[in-house]
This record gives sequence, structure tokens and C-alpha cells, in this order.
Amino acid sequence: MALQKKYVGFLVLLVVLGITGFKGVDAAGECGNASPDTEAWKLAPCEAAAQNEKAAPSKSCCLQVKKIGQNPDCLCAVMLSNTAKSSGIKPEVAVTIPKRCNLADRPVGYKCGAYTLP
Repeated sequence: MALQKKYVGFLVLLVVLGITGFKGVDAAGECGNASPDTEAWKLAPCEAAAQNEKAAPSKSCCLQVKKIGQNPDCLCAVMLSNTAKSSGIKPEVAVTIPKRCNLADRPVGYKCGAYTLP
């Protein structure tokens, strides 16, 4: 009986550790442990440039795009996030910001939903 309780306790511990471990793996998305909606707030300096293709992106915008753009999957997820959409961002304009910032290492040709980074 005592052996059975130890065995059941050990199995419960393994299940808990397994679930906890898998949650950590599943929680990491395009932007690591941060959600694209959270990361979208970092691109607040890009709001005007993401709504109007003729608006020059600010230096702070370009710095954030360069930082987030090191992971093209994250940058794409941020541009298409609910936060970006609700703040009036136009994805077809937002995808042009890396080029307008003259980022040499931008992911040219990267498919971001229905859009392609120039």
C-alpha cells in the first residue's frame, strides 16, 4: 500500500512537471515569451509612418523596427497584431517601414500574411 502511494505520487509529480514544461514551450511564440500585442506597443513611435507611406519614420521608430526585425516572424506578428490593427495601422504600409528606415539587413521578400516586405 505504501509503495502504491509512492508510485502514484511519483506519477503525479511527473505529470505536473511535464505539463509545466510543455506550457513553457507552448508559451514561446513568434516573439519569444512576449506576445505580439505587447511588442506592438514598442512600435508606438511608428504610428504615423505605419498609417501613411509618405510619412518619414522617426529615428526611434527605426531603432525599434531594427530591434524587433531581428526576428522577422515577430515583426510580422506585431504588424498584424490586434493592437496594431486597433490603433489604425495599415499592414500594407507598415511592411514598408524597414525599407524606409534604410535597414540593410531587413528581410527583403519575407512573406508577412498577405504582404511581402520590400
